[in-house]
Order: sequence, then C-alpha cells, then structure tokens
Amino acid sequence: MPSLYQLGLTTLEKEAEIERLPVSGQLPSWLSGTLVRNGPAKFEVGAQSFRHWFDGLSMLHRFTFKEGAVSYGNKFLQSRDYRETTAQSKITMSAFGTDPCRSIFQRIFSLFSPSLTDNANVNITQIANHYIAMTETPLTIEFDPHTLKTLGVFDYGKDKMAGMVTTAHPHFDFERALTINYIIQFSRVSKYKVYRIPAGSVQRELIGALPVREPAYMHSFGMTENYVILVEFPLVVNPLRLLLASKPFIENYEWQPARGARFLLMSKGDGSVKSYSSEAFFAFHHVNAFEQNGDVFVDIAAYPDKSIIDALYLQHLRAGDSIPHAELRRYHLPVGGATADYEPLATESIELPRLNYKRNSAKDYRYTYGVSHRPDRPGDFDSQLVKVDVRERTAQVWREENCYVGEPVFIPTPNAHGEDEGVVLSVVLNASKGNSFLLVLDAASFSELARAEAPHHIPFGFHGQFFAA
Repeated sequence: MPSLYQLGLTTLEKEAEIERLPVSGQLPSWLSGTLVRNGPAKFEVGAQSFRHWFDGLSMLHRFTFKEGAVSYGNKFLQSRDYRETTAQSKITMSAFGTDPCRSIFQRIFSLFSPSLTDNANVNITQIANHYIAMTETPLTIEFDPHTLKTLGVFDYGKDKMAGMVTTAHPHFDFERALTINYIIQFSRVSKYKVYRIPAGSVQRELIGALPVREPAYMHSFGMTENYVILVEFPLVVNPLRLLLASKPFIENYEWQPARGARFLLMSKGDGSVKSYSSEAFFAFHHVNAFEQNGDVFVDIAAYPDKSIIDALYLQHLRAGDSIPHAELRRYHLPVGGATADYEPLATESIELPRLNYKRNSAKDYRYTYGVSHRPDRPGDFDSQLVKVDVRERTAQVWREENCYVGEPVFIPTPNAHGEDEGVVLSVVLNASKGNSFLLVLDAASFSELARAEAPHHIPFGFHGQFFAA
C-alpha cells in the first residue's frame, strides 16, 4: 500500500526564490539568520531511478529570518555528478545503494580517481570562511549560503590526506578551535585516519591513524574533551570486494554480529588508541559523549542490526513497509575497563539527534532533540518531534495529523542562561495539504510559536545548519 508520506520521497524539479513566505504565529524578534538544509531532491534520471533514499541528487534549501519575515530559496547543487547525470540522462556515478553497470576496469578507476561521486547531499558545514556541502566521499562542494550558487569542489590545500570514505558529520572542538573528522583509506591494510583543521585554516593535519583489515561502515563519530570516538560496528568490508563486485557500495559490506562492536578512543593529543568491546549493534548517528571521573559516556541512536539500511531503499519506503526505529542508549566505558555496557535513556525512539552544540558538545548535557515515530504507528515514518531529558529520562513530543518531520535544529537565544533557552526549527511535510512548512518551536516548552508555509513539497532531507546573521 502506498504510504501517506510518499510525497516526501518524490522529485522536486522546480528551483525557486521567494521573498516572503506566509507566516502564521509569532516569530521571536531575536531570530535572525539563515537555515540551510541539504538532502536528495531528484530520484529519477531519464528512464533510470535511484534505488536508495541516500542516493538522490542534492538540493539546498535556504530559509532566511529577518525582521519577523522568512524568505526561501532552493537550488540543485551543481556537482559534477549532477551535471553529467542530467546531461546524459542516465546514472553515471556509483552511489550508496545504486550503481551504474560498469566493467571491472571502470570500477577500479572510479575508486582511485576523481570519479568518486561528489553528490554532496548529506550535510552542511563551515570551514574557515567557506560553506560546504558534504557526503561520505571526500569530495565536498563549496556554495554561497545567500544565493545557494555552487562554487566548485572545496580545496583542502596541499595536504596529502588520501582516502575514499569519510563522514559528513565533522565535529568542532571549541576549546582547541579545531574542526575534527576522519577518513578511511582502503588498501591491503586499510587505515582509519583522524585529522584536525585549525580554525581559520583549510589544511588537514593528521592526529592519528589506526590500521584495519576490514573497515567498518561508520556514518558519524563521537567526541569528548580528550578523545575522538569511532564505534566500529560489525558491518565490514573486504576492500577488494569494492573493486571486483558488481554491487552498489553498501551492498559489499557484510553484517558479522559475532564480531561484536568496538569503541575506539583515540587521544586528541598523541593519537594513541584505547579499545572497548560490546555486543553487536548499528547506528548512523552519535548524540553526544563526555568524560566523568575518567569514565567515558557515549550517547547514540542505536539499532540492534543493520536492517535499517535495507528498510530505506525507496521501494520499501514508498510501499509503506515497516521501518525499524532507533533507541537512545548511553554506553559506559569505565576507566581501566575493556567492555562497554549500556542503558536506555528514553522510551521514545530518536533519530537525526541534535543538541545545544556550542554549549554542550563533548560535555555532560541534559536535552537532545530528534525525529521520532508515534507509538500507535510503530512501522510509520518519522511522524513526531521529540525532546528528551536524558537526566530525568522523560520526553516531550510535537506532532500533527498526517505531518512528517525533519531534523530539528536548535538555535539558542542570544545571551541564554538555560540549556534549552531558544527555538527548534524543523521542515515538516503536510501530507494532507501536499506542501511543506518550516516549524518554529519554543525549545523549553516544545510548543509551536510559528510556521512558514512553502508553496510546494520539500523532499525529505537529512541535515542542515543555522548561520546567524
């Protein structure tokens, strides 16, 4: 049976520039700046279709707040992948769950050449004075946050940080003024390479490298005051398979639960690594991590296995098939120990988690925000927003009938004292009306303050960032 939310998984062809969206309710007078969202918006090319939600061609969406009004614009990211694919009316580059038919020679060439996809449809970040769109290959695309004009492949300078897979979720260390991320280099003996970029620079500097024979798929990572935390799930690949198999990228990875999971804590100082083991599980997104009396705590949106990846193929989503939901877990890594145990932090599911990042990243915290599902519709798509109090183990929700929510982005009130003093922004699909709106919630009460209506649907995206005016 087709799903109510199917509209959120259909192509949006039209690019628009709208000076003023209709607003109902009252926007905070202090809210001034731009929310830029990223995600797939084109799922068909000629007679071909992408197979996985993660594969659609990227579109940027801009919501700008100024003097109580909201303007809107959207543009396709003019990546090389987008240009070649639309010009040839066929899929030309390998994606997460979609692969064009290619010879073995073409597959090898694509892994060790600039033919890696640059369809940067996952996230947005800022490095120095550059605004870039990111995906899980190292080819990031710079754009203008005001016009959304694509400026070209972002140049990291003269470093030699070779690698084929990275994460679109870099962290920023506010104490050391560093952007931190990692990259995986595939080889006979592969390496996880963690690097830093000093504030104001674009040059990557190696923190440490860890050799590994079968690299794991890791969509994000955690960070505390002193450590970068890679959680190595038992979803692993023999790099040779990526060269020789005629499968899309993620289908070359194997789920090996007997391996369990490993928490790898790399020192930001000297690159040394400590390891903790746990039972097998999988996750896309870390929530937060912090240290306390030498122990490390890692909060993560966890699944029992990798079935969530399969559930997000478009044929399953559009058919309304059941979707697994993530549990908010806190893993405890005791000083001097070697095993990580966990406890659940909420009864509500959570995904696409966000928090008051500048204030609480890598520190003990109280609140996280995410997308969730209605308990009376366990197999449904994300149909409610959730605010979890991880200390009290309680949750507040916002939902509206036939509305499907996107990642909640927290923006603090200027000179705020409370951790949840601010607003939460989320792009919501109204399946009944056939359009999307930007929802503005008071973060403390989790009640609606205002909404700005777009004239069309906005396909379900992944991540975005708010840039203050």
